[in-house]
Amino acid sequence: MHPTVRRAIIIGNGFAGAENQCYGLIRALGLSHRHSLYRVRRPKQGINRWLNWLPVSIHKRLDRFRMQLFDPQSIVSGKYQSDILEADAELISANATETFDKDGPLLVVASGRDTISVASSIKRLAPDHVFTIQIQHPRSHLSRFDLVISPHHDYYPLTPEGKKQIPWFLRGWITPRQPPRRNVVLTLGALHQVDSDALQCAASAWHDELASLSKPLLVVNIGGPIRHCRYGADLARQLTASLMKVLPTCGSIRISFSRRTPKQVSEILVREFHNHPKVYIWDGQDPNPHMGHLAWADAFVITADSVSMLSEACSTGKPVYVIGAERCTWKFAYFQKCLQERGMARPFTGDEDIAERWIYPPLQDTKEAAKHVIRALAKRGWNLQP
Repeated sequence: MHPTVRRAIIIGNGFAGAENQCYGLIRALGLSHRHSLYRVRRPKQGINRWLNWLPVSIHKRLDRFRMQLFDPQSIVSGKYQSDILEADAELISANATETFDKDGPLLVVASGRDTISVASSIKRLAPDHVFTIQIQHPRSHLSRFDLVISPHHDYYPLTPEGKKQIPWFLRGWITPRQPPRRNVVLTLGALHQVDSDALQCAASAWHDELASLSKPLLVVNIGGPIRHCRYGADLARQLTASLMKVLPTCGSIRISFSRRTPKQVSEILVREFHNHPKVYIWDGQDPNPHMGHLAWADAFVITADSVSMLSEACSTGKPVYVIGAERCTWKFAYFQKCLQERGMARPFTGDEDIAERWIYPPLQDTKEAAKHVIRALAKRGWNLQP
Protein backbone atom coordinates (compact mmCIF):
# COMPACT_ATOMS: atom_id res chain seq x y z
CA MET A 1 0.00 0.00 0.00
CA HIS A 2 1.62 3.25 -1.15
CA PRO A 3 1.29 6.32 1.12
CA THR A 4 -1.07 8.95 -0.31
CA VAL A 5 -0.48 12.69 -0.19
CA ARG A 6 -3.79 14.34 0.64
CA ARG A 7 -2.70 17.43 2.60
CA ALA A 8 -0.34 20.34 2.09
CA ILE A 9 1.00 23.45 3.74
CA ILE A 10 2.12 26.68 2.14
CA ILE A 11 5.01 28.57 3.67
CA GLY A 12 4.73 32.17 2.58
CA ASN A 13 6.60 35.40 3.20
CA GLY A 14 3.66 37.81 3.17
CA PHE A 15 4.22 38.92 -0.43
CA ALA A 16 1.30 38.23 -2.76
CA GLY A 17 3.51 37.48 -5.77
CA ALA A 18 5.41 34.71 -3.99
CA GLU A 19 2.42 33.20 -2.20
CA ASN A 20 0.28 33.24 -5.34
CA GLN A 21 2.77 30.87 -6.96
CA CYS A 22 2.33 28.42 -4.09
CA TYR A 23 -1.44 28.66 -4.31
CA GLY A 24 -1.27 28.10 -8.06
CA LEU A 25 0.69 24.86 -7.67
CA ILE A 26 -1.56 23.63 -4.86
CA ARG A 27 -4.59 24.35 -7.02
CA ALA A 28 -3.12 22.46 -9.99
CA LEU A 29 -2.49 19.48 -7.71
CA GLY A 30 -6.10 19.44 -6.51
CA LEU A 31 -5.24 20.34 -2.91
CA SER A 32 -6.85 23.78 -2.75
CA HIS A 33 -9.24 22.77 0.02
CA ARG A 34 -6.74 20.65 1.94
CA HIS A 35 -3.96 23.03 2.82
CA SER A 36 -2.89 25.41 5.57
CA LEU A 37 -0.93 28.66 5.32
CA TYR A 38 2.09 29.47 7.48
CA ARG A 39 4.26 32.56 7.18
CA VAL A 40 7.82 33.53 7.89
CA ARG A 41 7.54 37.06 9.22
CA ARG A 42 10.39 39.51 8.95
CA PRO A 43 10.24 42.57 11.25
CA LYS A 44 9.39 45.71 9.28
CA GLN A 45 9.05 48.65 11.66
CA GLY A 46 11.57 51.46 11.96
CA ILE A 47 15.18 50.48 11.51
CA ASN A 48 14.12 46.99 10.37
CA ARG A 49 13.53 48.37 6.90
CA TRP A 50 17.31 48.61 6.54
CA LEU A 51 18.04 45.10 7.84
CA ASN A 52 16.35 43.01 5.13
CA TRP A 53 19.75 41.76 3.95
CA LEU A 54 20.17 39.77 7.17
CA PRO A 55 19.05 36.12 7.47
CA VAL A 56 15.54 36.24 8.87
CA SER A 57 16.45 34.30 12.03
CA ILE A 58 19.18 36.81 12.97
CA HIS A 59 16.91 39.71 12.04
CA LYS A 60 14.21 38.43 14.40
CA ARG A 61 16.63 38.00 17.30
CA LEU A 62 17.96 41.51 16.84
CA ASP A 63 14.42 42.93 16.71
CA ARG A 64 13.39 41.07 19.85
CA PHE A 65 16.45 42.43 21.64
CA ARG A 66 15.55 45.93 20.44
CA MET A 67 11.99 45.57 21.75
CA GLN A 68 13.21 44.28 25.12
CA LEU A 69 15.30 47.40 25.46
CA PHE A 70 13.01 50.06 24.03
CA ASP A 71 9.48 48.65 23.66
CA PRO A 72 8.93 45.71 26.07
CA GLN A 73 5.17 46.27 26.12
CA SER A 74 4.93 45.23 22.44
CA ILE A 75 6.17 41.75 23.36
CA VAL A 76 3.63 41.34 26.17
CA SER A 77 0.71 42.70 24.15
CA GLY A 78 1.50 40.67 21.03
CA LYS A 79 1.68 43.88 19.01
CA TYR A 80 3.02 42.15 15.89
CA GLN A 81 0.94 38.97 16.06
CA SER A 82 -1.32 37.73 13.28
CA ASP A 83 -4.06 35.16 12.77
CA ILE A 84 -1.78 33.29 10.35
CA LEU A 85 0.50 30.82 12.11
CA GLU A 86 4.23 31.45 12.24
CA ALA A 87 6.21 28.90 10.22
CA ASP A 88 8.08 26.86 12.85
CA ALA A 89 10.13 24.07 11.25
CA GLU A 90 10.34 21.96 14.41
CA LEU A 91 6.61 22.06 15.10
CA ILE A 92 5.63 21.40 11.47
CA SER A 93 8.07 18.49 11.06
CA ALA A 94 7.03 16.98 14.42
CA ASN A 95 3.36 17.16 13.43
CA ALA A 96 4.10 15.60 10.03
CA THR A 97 5.89 12.69 11.73
CA GLU A 98 3.22 12.13 14.41
CA THR A 99 0.31 12.16 11.95
CA PHE A 100 2.00 10.28 9.10
CA ASP A 101 0.28 6.93 9.75
CA LYS A 102 -3.14 8.55 10.02
CA ASP A 103 -2.99 11.37 7.44
CA GLY A 104 -0.18 10.33 5.10
CA PRO A 105 2.77 12.41 3.88
CA LEU A 106 2.79 16.19 4.09
CA LEU A 107 3.45 18.28 0.98
CA VAL A 108 5.36 21.48 1.82
CA VAL A 109 5.34 24.28 -0.78
CA ALA A 110 7.37 27.42 -0.12
CA SER A 111 8.36 30.51 -2.09
CA GLY A 112 10.52 33.50 -1.29
CA ARG A 113 13.97 34.05 0.18
CA ASP A 114 12.85 34.09 3.80
CA THR A 115 11.13 30.70 3.51
CA ILE A 116 14.23 28.82 2.33
CA SER A 117 15.70 27.96 5.73
CA VAL A 118 12.33 26.84 7.13
CA ALA A 119 11.46 24.58 4.19
CA SER A 120 14.91 22.98 4.12
CA SER A 121 14.82 22.45 7.90
CA ILE A 122 11.48 20.66 7.65
CA LYS A 123 12.98 18.28 5.09
CA ARG A 124 16.03 17.70 7.31
CA LEU A 125 13.93 17.03 10.42
CA ALA A 126 11.28 14.81 8.79
CA PRO A 127 12.81 13.44 5.56
CA ASP A 128 10.60 10.33 5.44
CA HIS A 129 7.33 12.12 6.11
CA VAL A 130 7.39 15.27 3.97
CA PHE A 131 7.94 16.28 0.36
CA THR A 132 9.36 19.79 0.10
CA ILE A 133 9.02 22.05 -2.94
CA GLN A 134 10.84 25.39 -3.13
CA ILE A 135 9.50 27.75 -5.80
CA GLN A 136 12.00 30.24 -7.29
CA HIS A 137 15.71 29.48 -7.21
CA PRO A 138 16.85 29.34 -3.56
CA ARG A 139 20.51 30.26 -4.30
CA SER A 140 21.61 27.46 -1.98
CA HIS A 141 22.33 23.74 -2.15
CA LEU A 142 19.43 22.33 -4.18
CA SER A 143 19.73 18.93 -2.49
CA ARG A 144 18.14 20.54 0.57
CA PHE A 145 14.76 20.22 -1.20
CA ASP A 146 12.89 17.38 -2.88
CA LEU A 147 12.00 19.61 -5.83
CA VAL A 148 12.88 23.13 -6.93
CA ILE A 149 10.62 24.92 -9.42
CA SER A 150 12.41 27.89 -10.90
CA PRO A 151 11.79 30.23 -13.84
CA HIS A 152 14.27 29.72 -16.64
CA HIS A 153 15.47 33.31 -16.38
CA ASP A 154 16.91 32.48 -12.95
CA TYR A 155 19.37 30.43 -15.01
CA TYR A 156 20.20 33.55 -16.97
CA PRO A 157 23.08 32.60 -19.29
CA LEU A 158 26.32 34.54 -19.08
CA THR A 159 26.14 36.03 -22.55
CA PRO A 160 28.49 38.92 -23.35
CA GLU A 161 25.65 41.30 -22.48
CA GLY A 162 24.96 39.42 -19.26
CA LYS A 163 28.59 39.66 -18.19
CA LYS A 164 28.43 43.44 -18.54
CA GLN A 165 25.47 43.55 -16.15
CA ILE A 166 26.80 41.18 -13.46
CA PRO A 167 30.08 41.81 -11.56
CA TRP A 168 32.55 38.96 -12.05
CA PHE A 169 32.71 38.13 -8.32
CA LEU A 170 28.91 37.60 -8.20
CA ARG A 171 28.51 35.50 -11.36
CA GLY A 172 29.00 32.11 -9.74
CA TRP A 173 26.33 32.88 -7.14
CA ILE A 174 23.79 34.72 -9.27
CA THR A 175 23.90 32.41 -12.27
CA PRO A 176 23.58 28.71 -11.35
CA ARG A 177 25.77 26.23 -13.13
CA GLN A 178 24.30 24.44 -16.13
CA PRO A 179 22.71 22.03 -16.53
CA PRO A 180 20.31 22.15 -13.57
CA ARG A 181 20.10 19.21 -11.19
CA ARG A 182 17.54 16.48 -11.75
CA ASN A 183 15.35 17.82 -8.96
CA VAL A 184 15.01 21.21 -10.71
CA VAL A 185 11.99 22.03 -12.88
CA LEU A 186 12.44 25.05 -15.15
CA THR A 187 9.45 27.17 -16.19
CA LEU A 188 9.25 30.09 -18.58
CA GLY A 189 7.28 32.38 -16.29
CA ALA A 190 5.77 32.46 -12.81
CA LEU A 191 3.27 29.95 -11.45
CA HIS A 192 -0.24 31.27 -10.83
CA GLN A 193 -3.89 30.32 -10.22
CA VAL A 194 -5.27 31.13 -13.67
CA ASP A 195 -6.66 28.00 -15.35
CA SER A 196 -9.70 27.20 -17.48
CA ASP A 197 -11.96 26.61 -14.46
CA ALA A 198 -10.88 29.87 -12.82
CA LEU A 199 -11.48 31.81 -16.04
CA GLN A 200 -14.89 30.21 -16.51
CA CYS A 201 -15.91 31.18 -12.97
CA ALA A 202 -14.60 34.71 -13.47
CA ALA A 203 -16.44 35.06 -16.77
CA SER A 204 -19.68 34.20 -15.01
CA ALA A 205 -19.02 36.40 -11.96
CA TRP A 206 -18.14 39.45 -14.08
CA HIS A 207 -20.67 38.86 -16.86
CA ASP A 208 -23.02 41.69 -15.90
CA GLU A 209 -20.24 44.29 -15.78
CA LEU A 210 -18.00 43.25 -18.66
CA ALA A 211 -20.03 41.29 -21.21
CA SER A 212 -21.81 44.36 -22.57
CA LEU A 213 -18.63 46.39 -23.18
CA SER A 214 -17.85 47.28 -26.77
CA LYS A 215 -15.36 44.97 -28.44
CA PRO A 216 -12.49 44.57 -28.75
CA LEU A 217 -11.79 45.07 -25.06
CA LEU A 218 -8.20 46.08 -24.29
CA VAL A 219 -7.07 45.56 -20.68
CA VAL A 220 -4.07 47.61 -19.51
CA ASN A 221 -2.27 46.33 -16.39
CA ILE A 222 0.33 48.65 -14.88
CA GLY A 223 2.79 47.46 -12.26
CA GLY A 224 5.66 49.46 -10.82
CA PRO A 225 9.37 50.01 -11.44
CA ILE A 226 11.86 47.52 -10.03
CA ARG A 227 15.63 47.59 -9.77
CA HIS A 228 16.19 45.98 -13.18
CA CYS A 229 13.23 47.60 -14.95
CA ARG A 230 13.17 51.27 -14.02
CA TYR A 231 10.62 53.80 -15.22
CA GLY A 232 8.48 56.68 -14.09
CA ALA A 233 6.51 59.50 -15.67
CA ASP A 234 8.39 58.97 -18.93
CA LEU A 235 6.84 55.53 -19.41
CA ALA A 236 3.42 56.85 -18.40
CA ARG A 237 3.62 59.50 -21.13
CA GLN A 238 4.78 56.89 -23.66
CA LEU A 239 1.91 54.59 -22.70
CA THR A 240 -0.61 57.43 -22.87
CA ALA A 241 0.51 58.43 -26.36
CA SER A 242 0.36 54.82 -27.61
CA LEU A 243 -3.09 54.25 -26.13
CA MET A 244 -4.35 57.41 -27.82
CA LYS A 245 -3.14 56.03 -31.15
CA VAL A 246 -4.88 52.63 -30.75
CA LEU A 247 -8.15 54.03 -29.38
CA PRO A 248 -9.84 54.01 -32.84
CA THR A 249 -9.30 50.23 -33.07
CA CYS A 250 -10.63 49.57 -29.54
CA GLY A 251 -14.21 49.15 -28.49
CA SER A 252 -13.29 49.83 -24.87
CA ILE A 253 -10.26 50.02 -22.57
CA ARG A 254 -9.98 49.15 -18.90
CA ILE A 255 -6.92 50.28 -16.94
CA SER A 256 -5.76 48.84 -13.61
CA PHE A 257 -2.91 49.94 -11.37
CA SER A 258 -1.12 47.74 -8.86
CA ARG A 259 -0.09 48.61 -5.32
CA ARG A 260 3.43 49.22 -6.68
CA THR A 261 2.36 51.80 -9.27
CA PRO A 262 3.98 55.19 -8.52
CA LYS A 263 1.57 58.07 -8.03
CA GLN A 264 3.29 60.05 -10.79
CA VAL A 265 2.48 57.24 -13.24
CA SER A 266 -1.18 56.78 -12.25
CA GLU A 267 -1.86 60.52 -12.16
CA ILE A 268 -0.78 61.00 -15.78
CA LEU A 269 -3.08 58.27 -17.06
CA VAL A 270 -6.00 59.35 -14.89
CA ARG A 271 -5.63 62.94 -16.04
CA GLU A 272 -5.63 61.95 -19.71
CA PHE A 273 -8.39 59.32 -19.70
CA HIS A 274 -10.74 59.84 -16.74
CA ASN A 275 -13.43 61.48 -18.90
CA HIS A 276 -12.94 59.41 -22.04
CA PRO A 277 -16.13 57.47 -22.95
CA LYS A 278 -14.19 54.39 -24.07
CA VAL A 279 -11.92 54.18 -21.02
CA TYR A 280 -12.61 52.91 -17.50
CA ILE A 281 -9.96 53.18 -14.77
CA TRP A 282 -10.33 50.91 -11.74
CA ASP A 283 -10.12 52.98 -8.55
CA GLY A 284 -8.42 50.27 -6.50
CA GLN A 285 -11.48 49.51 -4.40
CA ASP A 286 -12.74 45.95 -4.01
CA PRO A 287 -13.84 43.87 -5.77
CA ASN A 288 -10.68 43.56 -7.82
CA PRO A 289 -11.61 43.00 -11.51
CA HIS A 290 -8.31 41.26 -12.36
CA MET A 291 -9.76 37.78 -12.95
CA GLY A 292 -12.73 39.24 -14.80
CA HIS A 293 -10.34 41.15 -17.05
CA LEU A 294 -8.38 37.97 -17.81
CA ALA A 295 -11.61 36.22 -18.75
CA TRP A 296 -13.22 38.95 -20.87
CA ALA A 297 -10.29 40.82 -22.44
CA ASP A 298 -9.56 40.49 -26.13
CA ALA A 299 -5.98 41.75 -25.72
CA PHE A 300 -3.63 43.01 -22.99
CA VAL A 301 -1.06 45.76 -22.55
CA ILE A 302 1.20 45.04 -19.56
CA THR A 303 4.24 46.82 -18.16
CA ALA A 304 7.43 44.78 -18.47
CA ASP A 305 8.23 44.74 -14.75
CA SER A 306 5.59 42.17 -13.78
CA VAL A 307 6.55 38.56 -14.53
CA SER A 308 3.38 37.42 -12.73
CA MET A 309 0.92 39.52 -14.74
CA LEU A 310 2.63 38.62 -18.00
CA SER A 311 2.59 34.91 -17.12
CA GLU A 312 -1.12 35.02 -16.31
CA ALA A 313 -2.01 36.90 -19.49
CA CYS A 314 0.08 34.58 -21.67
CA SER A 315 -1.75 31.58 -20.22
CA THR A 316 -4.98 32.82 -21.85
CA GLY A 317 -3.61 32.56 -25.41
CA LYS A 318 -4.80 36.10 -26.17
CA PRO A 319 -2.60 38.84 -27.68
CA VAL A 320 -0.24 40.33 -25.09
CA TYR A 321 1.57 43.59 -25.73
CA VAL A 322 4.43 44.71 -23.46
CA ILE A 323 5.49 48.27 -22.78
CA GLY A 324 8.86 49.10 -21.27
CA ALA A 325 10.70 45.89 -22.19
CA GLU A 326 13.60 47.91 -23.58
CA ARG A 327 14.16 49.31 -20.07
CA CYS A 328 14.72 45.87 -18.54
CA THR A 329 18.18 44.52 -17.80
CA TRP A 330 19.70 41.26 -16.56
CA LYS A 331 17.33 38.28 -16.28
CA PHE A 332 14.23 40.43 -16.81
CA ALA A 333 15.44 41.35 -20.28
CA TYR A 334 16.06 37.65 -20.91
CA PHE A 335 12.47 36.85 -19.85
CA GLN A 336 11.10 39.44 -22.28
CA LYS A 337 13.28 38.01 -25.03
CA CYS A 338 11.95 34.49 -24.39
CA LEU A 339 8.31 35.65 -24.52
CA GLN A 340 8.84 37.42 -27.83
CA GLU A 341 10.80 34.54 -29.39
CA ARG A 342 7.93 32.17 -28.57
CA GLY A 343 5.35 34.52 -30.08
CA MET A 344 3.59 35.09 -26.77
CA ALA A 345 4.20 38.83 -26.51
CA ARG A 346 4.94 41.78 -28.74
CA PRO A 347 6.17 45.32 -28.01
CA PHE A 348 3.40 47.89 -27.63
CA THR A 349 4.11 50.78 -30.00
CA GLY A 350 0.70 52.36 -30.61
CA ASP A 351 0.62 51.21 -34.23
CA GLU A 352 -1.33 48.04 -33.43
CA ASP A 353 -4.81 47.11 -34.55
CA ILE A 354 -6.31 45.75 -31.34
CA ALA A 355 -8.91 43.86 -33.36
CA GLU A 356 -6.11 41.73 -34.83
CA ARG A 357 -5.95 38.23 -33.39
CA TRP A 358 -2.71 36.30 -33.31
CA ILE A 359 -2.26 32.81 -31.96
CA TYR A 360 0.42 31.11 -29.89
CA PRO A 361 0.50 28.05 -27.60
CA PRO A 362 -0.78 29.33 -24.22
CA LEU A 363 1.71 29.26 -21.37
CA GLN A 364 1.09 26.12 -19.28
CA ASP A 365 3.85 26.40 -16.67
CA THR A 366 1.70 25.69 -13.62
CA LYS A 367 0.06 22.64 -15.16
CA GLU A 368 3.42 21.27 -16.32
CA ALA A 369 5.02 21.91 -12.93
CA ALA A 370 2.21 19.94 -11.28
CA LYS A 371 2.92 16.99 -13.58
CA HIS A 372 6.57 17.04 -12.49
CA VAL A 373 5.47 17.00 -8.85
CA ILE A 374 3.24 13.98 -9.42
CA ARG A 375 6.04 12.11 -11.19
CA ALA A 376 8.50 12.96 -8.41
CA LEU A 377 6.06 11.70 -5.80
CA ALA A 378 5.56 8.49 -7.77
CA LYS A 379 9.33 7.89 -7.89
CA ARG A 380 9.29 8.06 -4.12
CA GLY A 381 6.46 5.55 -3.98
CA TRP A 382 3.82 8.07 -2.94
CA ASN A 383 0.46 8.74 -4.60
CA LEU A 384 -1.42 12.03 -4.85
CA GLN A 385 -5.07 11.86 -3.85
CA PRO A 386 -7.13 12.81 -6.94
